[in-house]
Amino acid sequence: MKPESIEWARQRLADAGSGHDPAALQAALERTRDALETFAARTAELEATVPERLDAAIRDGMQAEARPIGRNLAELRGLANGTVRRLERLQADLDAERRARVEDLSLLVDLVASGWRGVEGRLDRMERAFDRLERSLEERPVAELYRLEERQRKTS
Repeated sequence: MKPESIEWARQRLADAGSGHDPAALQAALERTRDALETFAARTAELEATVPERLDAAIRDGMQAEARPIGRNLAELRGLANGTVRRLERLQADLDAERRARVEDLSLLVDLVASGWRGVEGRLDRMERAFDRLERSLEERPVAELYRLEERQRKTS
């Protein structure tokens, strides 16, 4: 409170006690009572409405602040789900690629094994042919070999 207001109230009290008009004093008291009743009614009204208005203001403020956070969170959730889908697709692609490489390797092993079986078959045939040739050579009489040089020396 201002010091002037306190001084003014003291002056009024002093004037009232010095024998002023009782009707004026009664009118002042009546105005004071009316003002106090109006003040009490207004206070009761504020006590009733301020908590609701404060709740509404806090709720509106929280919604205004939380709405962008909710949107950001939803956006992040969508991005995370998209990332998961892409990773799953990459995993499926890698699995398919791995299966294809294993199939390629299996085919290559089959081709190499088939090639070696062919080589082994040829070697077996060659060995059998050499064995037959050796046997036929062993069974035949051996012819004598004469060198031309030796014959020419003998005749000369």
